[in-house]
Amino acid sequence: MSRDAPEIRDGKSQLGFDPLERVDAQVRFIGRIRTPWSRGNCPKNVTRARETGEGARVELEPGFAEGLCGLEVGQGILLFYWMDQARRDLITQRPRHHDTARGSFALRSPNRVNPVSLAAVRITALDLVTGVIEIDAIDCFDGTPLVDIKPSAPAVDVPPEI
Repeated sequence: MSRDAPEIRDGKSQLGFDPLERVDAQVRFIGRIRTPWSRGNCPKNVTRARETGEGARVELEPGFAEGLCGLEVGQGILLFYWMDQARRDLITQRPRHHDTARGSFALRSPNRVNPVSLAAVRITALDLVTGVIEIDAIDCFDGTPLVDIKPSAPAVDVPPEI
């Protein structure tokens, strides 16, 4: 794996093949997320990001601003973003707060075959003309590619009790 991939610590194992050898679909990034974060100082999750008091900004590519029509300041949204600096070859990992390794699909780590992340955030300012959304916080590096935006719907987004 190239691009200054993080080291493989104890409890991590790599796939026995390159997951990028077969492409099933294409993704069009719709913008970038602007944050104060980079490798080494990025919070591990949105809760930790909120604790810093640092907000962030979503900047849509030209032509996509009209897609924000209907969103409002104060509303919760779900941001789907591509962790472009994450490893894509790990199938198990051992987070520092766990004693044993877990499968990548049992973790919220950015290191996964398809490094798609999700954050539930709140809109703090909105410019429908320029396609800029100010948000309360997020846990990704500055310039992270944005895949999609969806309105948060708590009645739909929370799984039912078993």
